[in-house]
Amino acid sequence: MRFSFLFTSAFLVVASTLHPAPVAAQRVKSAAFNYLPEVSADRYNQRVARKTLPLAAGGFLILAHQAAGQYAVERYDADLKRQWSTPLPLAAGEVVDGFARSKDQATVVVHQNEAGTQRLVAYTLNLATGQKSPARKLIEANSRDRRPGVAFSPDGTRLVAWRYLTQNNQIKSLSASVYDGQLLKLKNRSYDFQDQGDFFSVTVHIGNDGTQFVTLAGDHMKKLAVRRYLNDSPDVKVMSVSVGGTFGGKEVNIFDSRFVLRPDNTLYAAAICNERATGLYHSLKLVKFDFAGEGDLKLATEMLFSPEYLAQTNQATGAKATRLDDIYLTDLLLTDAQQVVVMAEKKFEEGGEGSPGHTRELHVFGYNEFLRPDWHGIVAKDQVAPAAEGYSAIGYQAATFGSDVELVTWEKINGKSDLYLRRISVPTGVVSEPKALGLSVAADQNPAYVKDFTAWLDAKTIIGVSRPSKKSAALMLNKIVLK
Repeated sequence: MRFSFLFTSAFLVVASTLHPAPVAAQRVKSAAFNYLPEVSADRYNQRVARKTLPLAAGGFLILAHQAAGQYAVERYDADLKRQWSTPLPLAAGEVVDGFARSKDQATVVVHQNEAGTQRLVAYTLNLATGQKSPARKLIEANSRDRRPGVAFSPDGTRLVAWRYLTQNNQIKSLSASVYDGQLLKLKNRSYDFQDQGDFFSVTVHIGNDGTQFVTLAGDHMKKLAVRRYLNDSPDVKVMSVSVGGTFGGKEVNIFDSRFVLRPDNTLYAAAICNERATGLYHSLKLVKFDFAGEGDLKLATEMLFSPEYLAQTNQATGAKATRLDDIYLTDLLLTDAQQVVVMAEKKFEEGGEGSPGHTRELHVFGYNEFLRPDWHGIVAKDQVAPAAEGYSAIGYQAATFGSDVELVTWEKINGKSDLYLRRISVPTGVVSEPKALGLSVAADQNPAYVKDFTAWLDAKTIIGVSRPSKKSAALMLNKIVLK
């Protein structure tokens, strides 16, 4: 495996690659796991990408698709002993759209579409007993309208559901309802976008206190904006910053953006911008929106995707690409010291319906607590999965502990198919060599690893679902302990 690092100060300098001591790992327990792969028309954007949720009291919850029309929410202790399992049958056309937990309960949101009406309904499950509530309607829309959306607060105690109101296929406003953890309605809201013109992207986030943050990539995809709505005040506070525009005679637009709301209601946004005429990648922008007090907005120095950056990518991956393509934002992570890590991944399909999915190198960018870019680097990998699995088997899962980011991938390296762990030191940008976790994951055309179930119970304990060999037809739920 090749790694390449660029450290940013006034100039870019290539630094030598360092290799921290290898990580020792041991699978300490496994249990049988029942899972039916999910098929989605939109394989790039999974609606529920994390189906294992660690619990503060120990153990974890799992949302598993067990059979056609049958899900289940299950609670396990830290030793993989199942404490309860609650069936969640779905009728034809119903799809799970959300899964979250608070300290007392789990919540599952289901999208329904029947008789000309779309609905989002929610079920709550008591964490102690697994008892499921009756379905409660969150929002309703005409079946011809855009699909309604839902978002949970970071601690799972609030949620907001919304529907799109359009005119001539253009979004004009959102009609939303805010709920507490018991699904009691706190507020009805309307978010108006008459000032946005005809080309923008919008979504809604909600804080632990019920505050809503409507995020926009707007002004003809040149500006990042956040509007804050309080439940006890009609005042709307707005922050925005231009990240696109005309540079050197070339029009630059937002190609991809990602917003992440933190528990303290600060909000971070990253955007990859490209040249409108050619599609060439131009730069990465990072912004922090802080609405406390008078409010504060910080825009980091842009990271240019220059010819030198392309050369560095080719050096790291062994490719001979003439341009950057198919790179999408995948994570915005924050350490305890308020350092920021932005991650983007190359992902694409070979072409045509039913073609395999590929994920390649990771582009990783590190910023200090003042949003100064400190380093960036390329993590080379090469993954492929059958179309039926979409991107649920390939890609990566990440978690932050102290000053490190841990990455888990399923790869075949030097002929060994396994789950591999890498660690990124956020202060320095140094990435460890990939370390096999010792699961010997099968490598064939049948489901072998389901990334959605990979989770950390703590910095040393990882939960994962994999199939140990080609001879085995069954997936296993594994507990891996890092030494």
